[in-house]
Amino acid sequence: MKHVLFVCGRNRLRSPTAEAVFSGYPAIDVASAGINPDAETQVDAEIVAWSDIIFVMEKRHREKLSSRFRSELKNTRVVCLNIPDRFAFMDPDLVRILKAKVTPHLG
Repeated sequence: MKHVLFVCGRNRLRSPTAEAVFSGYPAIDVASAGINPDAETQVDAEIVAWSDIIFVMEKRHREKLSSRFRSELKNTRVVCLNIPDRFAFMDPDLVRILKAKVTPHLG
């Protein structure tokens, strides 16, 4: 089972959408969290250590993740999806973009 974490800023729109979209995929276990202090579910060392691959929505999310959790990220792949914060939860365009950008990395 591959552990996949989706990260955005506040864990309200993009990463929860990704978690919902990929939760039914075989052979992966998914979670989502936010990197900002006001996130619904905040990224912590435990969830980072749990992850085999982390998808961040923006470059700044990767930078914050790397600075806060350097030691937990040693064996974890981090992929930046370059998806801006302009989509609503479960927006059909966001779902389409997520499927196109994430699926090739899941093997």
